[in-house]
Amino acid sequence: MGEKPKLIDENGLRRDGRRPDQLRPIKIEIGVLSNANGSAIVEYGNTKVIAAVYGPRELHPRHLALPDRAVIRCRYHMAPFSTEDRKSPAPSRREIELSKVIREAVEPAVFTELYPRATIDIFIEVLQADGGTRTAGVTAAALALADAGIPMRDLVAAVAVGKVNGVIVLDIDELEDKYGEADMPVAMMPAFNEITLLQLNGVLTPDEFKKALDLATKGIREIYKLQREALKKKYIEVKVEE
Repeated sequence: MGEKPKLIDENGLRRDGRRPDQLRPIKIEIGVLSNANGSAIVEYGNTKVIAAVYGPRELHPRHLALPDRAVIRCRYHMAPFSTEDRKSPAPSRREIELSKVIREAVEPAVFTELYPRATIDIFIEVLQADGGTRTAGVTAAALALADAGIPMRDLVAAVAVGKVNGVIVLDIDELEDKYGEADMPVAMMPAFNEITLLQLNGVLTPDEFKKALDLATKGIREIYKLQREALKKKYIEVKVEE
């Protein structure tokens, strides 16, 4: 085992110069795929994730359809070139688990009851991985659903907080995730203050947990603002051009 890298310096700054409560630079673009009903690309620093939504459409095989609401299906996949060592293109157990986690994080936001017997399919492709792929995936999936014109209660935004060298930090990257003492992905519908995803790997005291959740909420509200701005920009600009 190599020595743990120093992730927070004597000035309280992280490796990339961020303060503990700072997000990485975030970029959002909507409507990036012409073949999908809705799409979005989201970047959290060096993590790049694209999401595409198809539907609502008829579900095949039909026996899987639900009589009172739409079925949401989600596939999260990491491109073979997304990690340092080439990843096998076959779906891993982790990808199957994260597909379920992301689906459960965005599903409460969708008015599925408007589309009985239909399916809404979400495809998430990680183009570059540097920590926080599931949370960037949730943020991108919610935007792609909105871009597809699917009625939603609210957008869902997500970020991971962590404990690094004993300090609670916002939006952890790969190295902080690998060498930190804890990481906690959180997703919310900010308008309702409703948490739709909360996972914790590692150990936090009750005080640290509260601090981490408060920090995640602060970060999510910043991301939510960027999501809304990106949607407004696309749809207001389109109307102006027309």
